Amino acid sequence: MNEPKAAIANLIDVRRSFVQGDVTIDVLRGVNLQICEGELVALLGPSGTGKSTLLQALGLLEGGFTGSIKIDGAETRDLGPDAHTHIRREKLGFVYQFHHLLPDFNALENVMLPQSIAGVGDDEAAARATSLLTALGLGARLEHRPAKLSGGEQQRVAVARALANKPRLVLADEPTGNLDEHTANIVLSEFMGLVREQGTAALVATHNERLAAKMDRVVRLHDGILTEG
Repeated sequence: MNEPKAAIANLIDVRRSFVQGDVTIDVLRGVNLQICEGELVALLGPSGTGKSTLLQALGLLEGGFTGSIKIDGAETRDLGPDAHTHIRREKLGFVYQFHHLLPDFNALENVMLPQSIAGVGDDEAAARATSLLTALGLGARLEHRPAKLSGGEQQRVAVARALANKPRLVLADEPTGNLDEHTANIVLSEFMGLVREQGTAALVATHNERLAAKMDRVVRLHDGILTEG
């Protein structure tokens, strides 16, 4: 009998509202979600439904949320900014629709940087970055700066950067939304392969039903309410 997998992320009754003038907008209305180790979960919903807000909650990127948010078993609700920064550095990886690579750093250096911030030595960081980039088909592009890389190649570097510190959970916000369909399929397939290989959990926000169907599970966000399937 297979042992149950540990919960990497656990959200209970998470809520977030914004006030615009005299109007209160409820973006998240009691969201409950559990993601287990090694699990790839697609977060579906049209633009403007709160997918990015939910990722920001899980990523501990801003305040204003109520409810319980646990990362790798640790309740984050009452922790301060320094503790949140530590969790993001040690436990989380991020991939965005726009790659946000540092333009003056080559591909290898962009992937080494988060490791260096975490205290990893240069040789070890370079070896890890080279391994990830090679697995993503960029072994011959290590010394190229972002301006010399295609959109798909830039996003592959962003994927490698997100996985560089062996996070427990990767949060991806429309990671292929800025790519053509063919390139998006390749990048997503490579991303999913590396995530599974490392046993990392992932929550991937998308509006693409076909891409979502390739993942282990689909959750949908509509009018601030999260549902399964």
